[in-house]
Amino acid sequence: MAALARFRNLPAAWELLSCPPSPQPPGRGGTPRPGAAMKRTRDEVDATLQIAKLNAAELLPAVHCLGFGPGASGAAAGDFCLLELEPTLCQQLEDGHSLVIRGDKDEQAVLCSKDKTYDLKIADTSNMLLFIPGCKTPDQLKKEDSHCNIIHTEIFGFSNNYWELRRRRPKLKKLKKLLMENPYEGPDSQKEKDSNSSKYTTEDLLDQIQASEEEIMTQLQVLNACKIGGYWRILEFDYEMKLLNHVTQLVDSESWSFSKVPLNTCLQELGPLEPEEMIEHCLKCYGKKYVDEGEVYFELDADKICRAAAQMLLQNAVKFNLAEFQEVWQQSVPEGMVTSLDQLKGLALVDRHSRPEIIFLLKVDDLPEDNQERFNSLFSLREKWTEEDIAPYIQDLCGEKQTIGALLTKYSRSSMQNGVKVYNSRRPIS
Repeated sequence: MAALARFRNLPAAWELLSCPPSPQPPGRGGTPRPGAAMKRTRDEVDATLQIAKLNAAELLPAVHCLGFGPGASGAAAGDFCLLELEPTLCQQLEDGHSLVIRGDKDEQAVLCSKDKTYDLKIADTSNMLLFIPGCKTPDQLKKEDSHCNIIHTEIFGFSNNYWELRRRRPKLKKLKKLLMENPYEGPDSQKEKDSNSSKYTTEDLLDQIQASEEEIMTQLQVLNACKIGGYWRILEFDYEMKLLNHVTQLVDSESWSFSKVPLNTCLQELGPLEPEEMIEHCLKCYGKKYVDEGEVYFELDADKICRAAAQMLLQNAVKFNLAEFQEVWQQSVPEGMVTSLDQLKGLALVDRHSRPEIIFLLKVDDLPEDNQERFNSLFSLREKWTEEDIAPYIQDLCGEKQTIGALLTKYSRSSMQNGVKVYNSRRPIS
């Protein structure tokens, strides 16, 4: 709808000359001749300009005379929709890409390109917007060698509003919800024998998730999802830990370096225990793949492994004595790895005001997706937060060029407590 932006500031003479022309003599039988309403002579144009006190020398010589054709005269304003697109989206359409509107009946529609998501908002305008096929703008007319010609143009339709797009974060909370309906528990699980279990293909997810394809595929990687039998699945956490335990035990028994774990040997040794594709998926989740002298290796990520071990300990306890937890946690990770509370950002929260100090599971994935609801949930859990504590739980809310500080300014109040800046809710929390 780049055309909409171009037509917003048409010369005053264009709007004036779009008024109905003076009546033309009727045809035989007293009925108006077809297209008669659109005909206007040069003398009539000059007379109209004179009445409007416009100097013809200051206008382009070409004149557009607009009139409603038979089709447009019976059209309603809601019969047509205009969409305002930024230049990059216009270019994508011209390159043959598609824009898709997504949303269930109970959801507000969003528009998705191949890599971005936009809110659709109706913008009303006090000026009627006319659809004129083949109409030329002043800039286009300037490029033409046109003299004092009159161009009669038929209006195809009209609208009093248009859709404008506003970039937004993709709505991805539903993605995990769908995949968690039927987590993968291994090939021998009874659920795998149940053909009625919920499973989703890429096309199913594109139909139901309000996000672009690229954003959905990125989030599937974040969730450590994998394709099994053509369907996207999330591993059940205990099964994922079982696979990881097989890998770390093999690394320990073979005295390998965690930075150089051979893929082929892992598949040969662990293949009899679990499907090879699951072993390789586990290595991809907790390591980085590379090739050395023609052999495929994985460099395991100590932070990810320590974080998984912490989640395994915390998910079965409401609250955990911090000192005891840190001791048990360090003992539960592979030898040579060092645990640190920095590894638990967005996964667990420490309460240093309690005696003794405690730690408990608080996953950012489980918090509301809406900004205000997210802050309400956090402030209902804890009245005052330091920026260091709250940052991991609001980082994903930041849009383009938006900072954590800007979010805190909008949704919270700051104050000093014992020399430390803390944040509390701007509104009462029930």
